[in-house]
Amino acid sequence: MGLIKRYLIAGLLVWLPLGVTIAALIFLINLFDQSLLLLPPQYRPDALLGVHVPGFGILLSLALILITGMLVANFLGGKIVGLWEGLLSRIPLVRSIYTAVKQIAEALFGNGSQTFQKVYLIQYPRQGLWTLAFQTSLQQGEAQRKTGLNEVVNMFVPTTPNPTSGFFLMASKNEIIELDMSVDSALKMVISGGVVVPLEKHKQMQKIEQATALQSDAVAPQAGHAAESSEPPAKETH
Repeated sequence: MGLIKRYLIAGLLVWLPLGVTIAALIFLINLFDQSLLLLPPQYRPDALLGVHVPGFGILLSLALILITGMLVANFLGGKIVGLWEGLLSRIPLVRSIYTAVKQIAEALFGNGSQTFQKVYLIQYPRQGLWTLAFQTSLQQGEAQRKTGLNEVVNMFVPTTPNPTSGFFLMASKNEIIELDMSVDSALKMVISGGVVVPLEKHKQMQKIEQATALQSDAVAPQAGHAAESSEPPAKETH
């Protein structure tokens, strides 16, 4: 019975991640394909090709996002976006949702030097317990000033396994430890509850160097044999 249970768990560990991945991909492809409804019916891929090919919506969505980014990156586009946001800010319910989503998006995808670009090790919720925290900004306001701390860092401590919820903390830079770990690696560690532990950068470099050395050792004998086979045979002397 124990052997059957072990085989079932082993099979589940293979099929469960695969099934969830396939289901998520199907959901995302169907979601992006809804953008094809923006095209006139006669210009949709189904009408042009005569057959439904999933995934064209992803290309259209990427094109729309790229064009939108090109438009809002200039001065005139920024003014239009400002007017649009001013209009949305006057609608009570829409204002709250739009502002919250925009702030989260800017924190996650912003290209600034402060938004979710550093990972810290902090003691939370008490001394002796450690967790990961992400730097959100170094901006100093009334709340930061009245803490009386030096070099206050605004941080976000995510929860497991849902990193979109968490806690906002302010801490002195002298009381936290900055890590070399990337944000992506830290998120994987948080989501997995510590099951996935990324290697330190110097250990990753050691693995890469070892793999390169093994490849070099494997190629060297082959090159020697090839050189020997390419040498002309020695002439016999009488």
